[in-house]
Amino acid sequence: MDAPVFEEFDPASDCDCPGCVHWRRVIPPSSLPGPVGHPAARGALLLAAAAGTVLAAGQPVPAVAAAHGPARPGDPRGDEPDTPQGAKAPLHSSGGDPAGPAKPGAGGELPATTRAAIINRAKKWVAARVPYSNTAYWPDGYRQDCSGFVSMAWNLPGNEWTGSLGTFGVRVSRDQLQPGDMLLFHNAADPQNGSHVVLFGGWSDYTHTYYLAYEQTRPHTRGQSTPYAYWSNSDRYVPYRYKGLAEGTSAGVSAPGATSSRYPGRSFFGPGAANPHVTRLGEQLVKKGFGTYYTSGPGPRWGEADRRGVEAFQRAQGWRGGAADGCPGPETWRRLFS
Repeated sequence: MDAPVFEEFDPASDCDCPGCVHWRRVIPPSSLPGPVGHPAARGALLLAAAAGTVLAAGQPVPAVAAAHGPARPGDPRGDEPDTPQGAKAPLHSSGGDPAGPAKPGAGGELPATTRAAIINRAKKWVAARVPYSNTAYWPDGYRQDCSGFVSMAWNLPGNEWTGSLGTFGVRVSRDQLQPGDMLLFHNAADPQNGSHVVLFGGWSDYTHTYYLAYEQTRPHTRGQSTPYAYWSNSDRYVPYRYKGLAEGTSAGVSAPGATSSRYPGRSFFGPGAANPHVTRLGEQLVKKGFGTYYTSGPGPRWGEADRRGVEAFQRAQGWRGGAADGCPGPETWRRLFS
């Protein structure tokens, strides 16, 4: 029989809630070993133990369910930092001392950058798995929190916070979002409660309900498919575009929505795959007339509809046997996107 899963409680033996008052009357403080000091918790554990004994001969089940079930995969609401960010600060040297802000470009304008450069800088932190901290600084001089991350990606002269990042951008609509833009939520009434900012990496499904979000959060920098605009406080996020962006120079951005037809590799497809290339594949299958297997439209997660659509396309090329295995190889990809 598997051991039951219990919720831990901080000791609170003087709690005066009705449950604790009841259990203090019926259970001696030393009835259970260990650090569980809350009377109501001790009562729950005793009941759990009794239930486990009764059910020992039958189907084993957890006696007490944990109060907080697992969040959806990728949902950060359970691991958001207590204090989301630090204050506005200059860039720091590798020794941890303020290095002073970088000088803006000629004429006092912001340093120019491109979408490709923004995404590539963001990916460097993702690859390095930079730990979250609202007080520590990475060797590049930027603070290791959400606003420091966007300051770094936008190549700003210093470390900004959610209350100032908006001044470096111009507001855009949801339909205008492109890789390198940011989605900003600043809670002016209580900045340390929920304020957050992420980088938009491109739409990850054809309905534009999920996008690739690059963000700095606990435990480290990540890039993952995220519901628009965010997991929580979704209606309070505002899209911004960097003022110093050099438009028309976004070549090289390897993000969802890119028009490149280069084959990404077989490892991006098959059971367990979830990435923007799967979405692009599905959209192209629909465009070519092989999307009849989709019931809700192509998405970033590989499924049976993708496999059957690819197989149908391969058979339409006259391929049989292992050549029509339902997984796109280089030649399937080339013909599909030709």
